[in-house]
Amino acid sequence: MASEVPIRLILVDPPPAVDFGIQRGSGSEYETVLVQQHRGQDLSFDFSVSVEENRKDGLPNFKGPFVQGPASKRFVYIDVGTYAGQKDTQWSRRMIVPLRGITWAAIKKALSKGGRRLSARIPGTGKDGGPNCATVQLLGVWHVLEDEHNQTTDIRTKASQRGRAVNSRRAV
Repeated sequence: MASEVPIRLILVDPPPAVDFGIQRGSGSEYETVLVQQHRGQDLSFDFSVSVEENRKDGLPNFKGPFVQGPASKRFVYIDVGTYAGQKDTQWSRRMIVPLRGITWAAIKKALSKGGRRLSARIPGTGKDGGPNCATVQLLGVWHVLEDEHNQTTDIRTKASQRGRAVNSRRAV
């Protein structure tokens, strides 16, 4: 039986004026969703993938419209520039975000309580100063993130009135 696992990919410090989005579908039958540009903050992409416990090696088998590649090398694409539908750019790239390293323990922890999700941070800028591309190295490891949005709404509102920000996410 498949479970839906919430994912948050955080693109750290990508170059400005370039579109980034998550690819849903594969081959010529795909669309780029959650398209956004860097405007002074890291970019955050929230979506879900299915996972099944049916691989012979016992590792998670990720599936769904956002998942690409063979079972042993599953990944998610972040489309960049023209791949994300942007017309006025020189950039035509894709980032490959590997799903390896996600353990059953992390999946079970993420599913054990509402508001939790698996999260990874990815460098948004490549060595050439343009958008990162090809297979990206995570900044750290996959971890479980708890969204405390519902618990901190009043605090955040009061803090913003005083001109201070309150972080609504924390690693668990």
